[in-house]
Amino acid sequence: MLLDVKNLNIEFKTKKGLIKAVRDVNFTLKRGETLGVVGESGCGKSITNLALMGLLPDNGKVSAQKLEFEGKDLLSLKERHWQKVRGKQISMIFQDPMTALNPCFSVGYQLEETLILHDQSLNIRQRKERSLELLRQVGIPDPVKRLLSYPHELSGGMSQRIMIAMAIACRPKLLIADEPTTALDVTIQDQILRLLKEIQSQNNMAMIFVTHDIGVVAKVSDKLQVMYAGEIIESSSVDGILNNQKHPYTHGLLKSLPGQKGLSFRSPLPSIKGMVPALNKRPSGCQFAPRCEFKQEKCDKNPILSLDKHAYRCHYPLKGDRA
Repeated sequence: MLLDVKNLNIEFKTKKGLIKAVRDVNFTLKRGETLGVVGESGCGKSITNLALMGLLPDNGKVSAQKLEFEGKDLLSLKERHWQKVRGKQISMIFQDPMTALNPCFSVGYQLEETLILHDQSLNIRQRKERSLELLRQVGIPDPVKRLLSYPHELSGGMSQRIMIAMAIACRPKLLIADEPTTALDVTIQDQILRLLKEIQSQNNMAMIFVTHDIGVVAKVSDKLQVMYAGEIIESSSVDGILNNQKHPYTHGLLKSLPGQKGLSFRSPLPSIKGMVPALNKRPSGCQFAPRCEFKQEKCDKNPILSLDKHAYRCHYPLKGDRA
């Protein structure tokens, strides 16, 4: 097992007291496997991945029954040890490439910086050759010219490819892609998805693919987990989620996708009423109950995530006649 996460909890100390952002998250990941994570903004997707990278702010506290990468306890790592893991063994593509890249340094400088930190056996010439190789691998035209370019000279799609090149520079065993196709047009989005799958296949790399679009994540994932208000509310194979969803929230996400059966031409897409509750205003029972069309009295108590292959956190799971 490459990554083993059991009962992961993330809390933040604030002026208003201790706030739980993520609660009892469980999942495993093997080499070459892709885990898709989907949910609205504020559900805890990015916070969970920042915890896996050891990048939470100082007021964040991580606890878990198990948080192991290749058998190594990530919770016990000091910062100097994290620096040997982060970027080399576990790497991350951040949400917005236009702001993640440093505007003051060229593409070549930023690529070589990664190599200097994690592969000191390379000399100057070898680092440049490796940088050119990475740009060719991610499909950047005229890579010699692009090494001298600055971020403001790049398009959104090209910036994202540069971010991918930086993330795979040291051939990591786990790549976390945090909404890598956000703000890209459909054509570029499809190119990025195919590129990630190609790189994963070449390196037998595990991947966590995070997005708010369940239609996108289904194209690249082996298994899916749906997060809501800091909890995993449903987890299964891609087919299990798409064809036999149990949780009303998952069902609502899928119904909101364009092209669903029964929708007339140019009719408004269905939507889930309400908003994800704020961190300091989480309900005491089922987190989705205030927005759920199937809410009943028992929903005032927090449901326990079932431990089946198709796991769900709901007192009244959907059946075929209600889905």
